[in-house]
Amino acid sequence: MARELRIEIDDELYEQLAREAGELHEDPTVYAGRVLAHQLDRARFLEGSAQFLSTPGIREEFAARFGPEPGPSVTAA
Repeated sequence: MARELRIEIDDELYEQLAREAGELHEDPTVYAGRVLAHQLDRARFLEGSAQFLSTPGIREEFAARFGPEPGPSVTAA
């Protein structure tokens, strides 16, 4: 179920969102909602990953199974 969330942003950020939405031929409100949802999903993923890796023994088992070093296509979070 969708719920409404109202936020206030400064004029400069609103203009940036409006420009980006215009480039994509999208409504600024819809675009801002999508950007916000993406950022929240990313934050939840990073928090969950950190919590998972902080569990005793998980980091070592993960490194043993997949290797201790990130692959060449991995970028910093």
